[in-house]
Amino acid sequence: MFDTAVTLIGNVMTAPEWRRTSQTGTYVVTFRFASTSRRYDRATNRWVDGDSLRIKVACWRKLGENVFESVQLGDPLVIHGRMYSRDWTDADERRHTSYELDAVSVGHDLSRGVAKFARRRAVPGTDTVHDPATEISIGGESAELVDAPGRPGDLPPDSELFTDFDHDRFDTSPVPPRDGAYDDRDDHAMAGDGAPDDEDDDTLEDEEVSVAA
Repeated sequence: MFDTAVTLIGNVMTAPEWRRTSQTGTYVVTFRFASTSRRYDRATNRWVDGDSLRIKVACWRKLGENVFESVQLGDPLVIHGRMYSRDWTDADERRHTSYELDAVSVGHDLSRGVAKFARRRAVPGTDTVHDPATEISIGGESAELVDAPGRPGDLPPDSELFTDFDHDRFDTSPVPPRDGAYDDRDDHAMAGDGAPDDEDDDTLEDEEVSVAA
């Protein structure tokens, strides 16, 4: 089955609300969304509304949490996701077709206003347990450390395969090993004058995204 990926630009018609599916108990945030085209009417010499699309948007899991805290009725949004149609029958045995959009990403339309962004606090990763048994096991089999087999005989020398780097532009010196766990903030500390960048704080708490129309 091929997904129908679309990007819609429009406005929120209903306030986002939490729902829970009846079979799996999964929580999801839904709201109605309207996307209306604009065209130039030469008879009146002004822009007027054209055809419109009204659709239900579903935001699952963490996206739903962020949307509920950031989006309100009337907000201009840009939404990218997978659109599909759903057929259903009501209590009077009448058949209906509705269109829904499983959102992949949601953002405010900054051509209509301004917004401020706050990162979610990162969830700590799972630590890997190191022991002698795991160090010598690969793919469920025990393995021993051996010397490198050497350069293949049919491989030309590096001077024929690669062009030397311009040492005025690139630093080709080996990177010293790190002590302790890797922290991506070390990369920022090594850049520029060596001072960490305090303006980019990944530990910001979740904040509401506000839009000034």
